[in-house]
Amino acid sequence: MQLSSTFIVLLLIIMIGTLSESCEMDQMRYGCRIYNAQCSCGFGCKSEYRYDNNEDCKLALKGTRTDICYRSRPCLNGGSCLQISTPPGFQCRCEGTGYYGSRCESPCPGPNNLRFRGPFPYECVVI
Repeated sequence: MQLSSTFIVLLLIIMIGTLSESCEMDQMRYGCRIYNAQCSCGFGCKSEYRYDNNEDCKLALKGTRTDICYRSRPCLNGGSCLQISTPPGFQCRCEGTGYYGSRCESPCPGPNNLRFRGPFPYECVVI
């Protein structure tokens, strides 16, 4: 019983984290984004899919436009950088790195860490 309760709590944490990153329907669009120094096109939030087409995205990769992920490499500890249009211009994806935070700068708390306060970071959940 204890194992299934823990699993349900972890599943809820993941779902809440996923929902909090979504956007309203009027903020959705088809476009392209820079993800790990490559163009990726699809449907999503305007703030993430900032380029109108693959050609514009490739121009950004060549340096015709500013790519903050390539230029400053803001994500630490193996985090993946995603260029977005809202400040600060990037978002770090830390899942699977053992770190969390806006730049993947904080080590994930261990299961017995009594000093950790606050909600458990969803990036640290291992399934």
